[in-house]
Amino acid sequence: MINAANSGPMLNAYPDSLGGTLSDIAEFLGREELEGVFSSFYILPSVFHTDLDRGFSVIDYGLNQTLAKREDLDALDALGIDLKLDFILNHASVLSEQFQDILKNGENSKYRDFFIDWNKFWDGHGEMTDEGYIRPDEALMREMFFRKPGLPVLMVRFPDGKEVPYWNTFYQEVRYPMPDAQDVMQAAGLQYAQAKELADRVNAALAAGKQPSEIAYDGYEDRKAAVEELLASGRKYLGQMDLNIKSPLVWEFYEDTLRKLSEYGAKIVRLDAFAYAPKEPGEKNFLNEPGTWELLERVRALADRYRLALLPEIHAGYGEKIYQKIAEKGYMTYDFFLPGLVIDALERGTGEQLAAWAKELSEKKIRTVNMLGCHDGIPLLDLKGMLSEEQIQRLIDTVVARGGYVKDLHGQKNMYYQVNATYYSALGEDDGSMLLARAIQLFMPGKPQIWYLDLFAGKNDHEAVARAGAGGHKEINRTNLTKEQMEAGLKREVVKKQLSMLRFCAACPAFSFESSFSVTSDDGRLVFSREKDGYRAELDANLKTKAFRMCGTSPEGRRTFEMEQ
Repeated sequence: MINAANSGPMLNAYPDSLGGTLSDIAEFLGREELEGVFSSFYILPSVFHTDLDRGFSVIDYGLNQTLAKREDLDALDALGIDLKLDFILNHASVLSEQFQDILKNGENSKYRDFFIDWNKFWDGHGEMTDEGYIRPDEALMREMFFRKPGLPVLMVRFPDGKEVPYWNTFYQEVRYPMPDAQDVMQAAGLQYAQAKELADRVNAALAAGKQPSEIAYDGYEDRKAAVEELLASGRKYLGQMDLNIKSPLVWEFYEDTLRKLSEYGAKIVRLDAFAYAPKEPGEKNFLNEPGTWELLERVRALADRYRLALLPEIHAGYGEKIYQKIAEKGYMTYDFFLPGLVIDALERGTGEQLAAWAKELSEKKIRTVNMLGCHDGIPLLDLKGMLSEEQIQRLIDTVVARGGYVKDLHGQKNMYYQVNATYYSALGEDDGSMLLARAIQLFMPGKPQIWYLDLFAGKNDHEAVARAGAGGHKEINRTNLTKEQMEAGLKREVVKKQLSMLRFCAACPAFSFESSFSVTSDDGRLVFSREKDGYRAELDANLKTKAFRMCGTSPEGRRTFEMEQ
């Protein structure tokens, strides 16, 4: 596998997180205070042409012209900063060129099989329902994992009126037009006053969230079919439709996307939701084997042409060893264990589990991207099998007591997934804890990824959660900072000290992927040592008091860095 990734610190932000546009972020990274700090930048996918899910519903991979221009990417390149960018393998927006062509041309669309026709997929493996989609045989459903209640189906209307179910793992929304009296008069053959009465009734029901079939047609029962046809013919969709990886056109799309990301300056490509893409009747629809690994190998062959390192993104419990399997197959992997382990260590005053994990990464030569906070939450699912259920629950209780939220799968408490909070608030909004957490992250094996709000010691944003409404818990850790807030933040000691640490990490060869590594833990004391070509870096931390000493030396024994708290 081609390794295109350096080990230096990586900023992580949306294109509008710092100042409002990617141009503002490039200007920020060019400041004297940021000189020599970051060698990479993970720009979240709202940098592309997207509609939903803060960028993870991609219409196409052109730049979002309200947030980013080609010259912004050139400015980042001039600063010596390469990029990590997202590629969503499993799905694309319903507003994509390909799906819109299906809506326009139906069976005659060249993209007819670009997405997964649910009934073609399950043909011969279930029974047709009255709603027009196949319900798969129960025996084939046992290994299936769905991200939302019910079957992952979106019924799509073709131009000839035919209803076709497409596979839709993630978000979906169907919007019906609000007809006026003239629309109903012409469609249902009513007088104007009757049409207005019925239109008002229909619109009130739609505004209340009812489906056309749920609308009361009392007195107009004989016009129900005509009005339902009127509504169906004008409906619009939002959501993300699953790609059919058996289509040659999908693979053309994959290669074109990887080429484009490379031209933008990407060195690492994060494969979002990749484990949902391979599907076969009777197999798991998430991380099926060998389909998942066969898909990755085909994508890697394309990525190698453009010298891109792939970073498959997947959450799984520690005991499943998926992280190890990904590494054994030659890929970088996420260290989703570190965020929770650091909080656990600082709360309990012991680094035993942290040290064990660091040793495993080093001894098995697992190349990771690690982090504290990120655009998602603090992972919990991953810690199953590494921490006890009691430890994980204490971790949840601690972060929630400090203003965080718990994200469960399908609302089931026994299926916890993540906690949502800024990392600074999860640590009790204590500067000393934030600095020690950052120091530990930098000394752990891996390429450190730095969430912009962590850098600025951002606090939980409960107002943003309230504004977002139901399902808006992630907004607690996505506050966009103005230039004035950034300016003020750069004057804070907790920010200046993090920048100093990061600059040392970026410059010292001891933080290379190839450096020698050791870690010890004893009675609350955690000691890291890294060395390469005579350059040494050491961290001696007391997890109980949060005191630490971080230093670096040159091959000649000259002190190159020192920080204490």
